[in-house]
Amino acid sequence: MNDLNSILLEIQGVLNQVEPNLVESVSEQIGSGKRVFVVGEGRSGFMAKSFAMRLMHLGASVFVVGETITPALKSGDVVVAVSGSGTTKSVVNTAEKARELGCSVIAITTRTDSELAMNATLVAHLHAATKYRGENEAASIQPLGSLFDQCVHVFCDAVCLSYGARQTEDNESAFMRHSNLE
Repeated sequence: MNDLNSILLEIQGVLNQVEPNLVESVSEQIGSGKRVFVVGEGRSGFMAKSFAMRLMHLGASVFVVGETITPALKSGDVVVAVSGSGTTKSVVNTAEKARELGCSVIAITTRTDSELAMNATLVAHLHAATKYRGENEAASIQPLGSLFDQCVHVFCDAVCLSYGARQTEDNESAFMRHSNLE
């Protein structure tokens, strides 16, 4: 078997374990918020930013925590926090602050017992390998948290499909919001 097929099988193995209604639950919670804020560090942060970009294309009012133009969180906002281990300090701190302010927090993580998960109103559990290779994580031939990050990306794209359908957005309407400065 070649490496591409091995990676695809790993991703499929993780995503096959996702709770059946989780994509819809995340989509619904995002849709119920006034604004959406995403946070993550490293590659997980890139996956969060990718998710934010697609949500923007679908008409959401969305921001990336840590960017200079990100406004203050307010009650009724939704925070999507991505951390494989669920222990990344800046992500956990954001989740804690968001809860204090009356925001919903969606944690995307491998650890349902993590500090991040404990601060979440909804946990999107992805049973993938992280850089820590914990005993309850899926095995992976890939380095560090590649499997987690890949699964986050695919999971979030599924959430976008659901969110887009809820908002009656399609490729044509999303394209109208796509950057035209390229």
